[in-house]
Amino acid sequence: MAPDLTRKHLDELLLNSVQKGASDIHISVGYYPTIRIDGILVPLTDRPVLDRRSVESLVMTLLTTEERQKRFLEEKDVDFSYQPSENVRFRVNVYQTRNNFAAALRYIPEEIRSVEELGLPDSIKIFTKLSQGFVLLVGPTGQGKSTTLAALINKINQERSEKIITIEDPIEYIFRPEKSIIDQREVETDTSSFARALRSAFRENVNVIMVGEMRDLDTMSAAVTAAETGHLVFASLHTNDAAQTIERIIDSFPANQQRQIVSQLSNTLSGVISQRLIPRARGGLVPAIEMLVANTAVRNIIREGKIEQLNLVIGTGSEEGMISMNQSLAKLVRAQEITLDQGEFYSPNLSELKSLLK
Repeated sequence: MAPDLTRKHLDELLLNSVQKGASDIHISVGYYPTIRIDGILVPLTDRPVLDRRSVESLVMTLLTTEERQKRFLEEKDVDFSYQPSENVRFRVNVYQTRNNFAAALRYIPEEIRSVEELGLPDSIKIFTKLSQGFVLLVGPTGQGKSTTLAALINKINQERSEKIITIEDPIEYIFRPEKSIIDQREVETDTSSFARALRSAFRENVNVIMVGEMRDLDTMSAAVTAAETGHLVFASLHTNDAAQTIERIIDSFPANQQRQIVSQLSNTLSGVISQRLIPRARGGLVPAIEMLVANTAVRNIIREGKIEQLNLVIGTGSEEGMISMNQSLAKLVRAQEITLDQGEFYSPNLSELKSLLK
């Protein structure tokens, strides 16, 4: 039987995993502790397979307060942050599976990397120059949305004198004020919900708002309203591309409210950035980006409900900074940053990618 994982054992596991280059750590009954490096799961076979008692001990150690433990036992899953040392932080989700406890931890680097350091296209910086609007970062879980959001917010912090509020669950990157005032609010700790914090922001003399995730109708509605009332709003959403993102937001509203949200989106949307992290040929990960910039054509397409036409606009809008996913993938393949196989694996339209690479 594996020994109890006390706080000391837990912190040693986490810090050692970071030293190995892990982005994530997975804890489940019946498995070795498992880390993710460059997108690949790697079991730590030099450690014991985790039994039920060990995982329960680890999870309850992560849940540092009685209130958080009670919430987990009632709700069966909970998000929070955990800090095993002064300069190392994790975003944590503990949950229940087949009546056992489990945990997934995402390492949050202390340093907020710049757009250039992340390998993002230079045109993405146009969104940091806006005075108001609605910018969405989308993609599946684990594709670097939070990191890109942090880079954009930090660029504003470095270049502009603004009041910035972030609303997160949990707080991930810690911003250090430079030219801007930055207040970071954590759901459950500093506010009861994303939507409430957004509505409260209207009274907090804020210029820029970052919403860690739009999870429900109330949050979407409040975020769009914030953009409509003169704020610059950045938010993330678990969708695959620009067209799906706009459809998801519209379809989230009742039928009798959809005409209004279509009008609001067509007036406030500034851009949609869809991101994937792809294994780099020489090791590590590199971002591939689809970027929609809301111009007159895009606004008319949204207003008229012809969302399927967005991909064509993106593919032909390079002069305005737009990039299709296939254009991004083709560029990475030509630069030998990624292999052709990887480019084809992540391509949304294989024949189009092959055409671009001719």
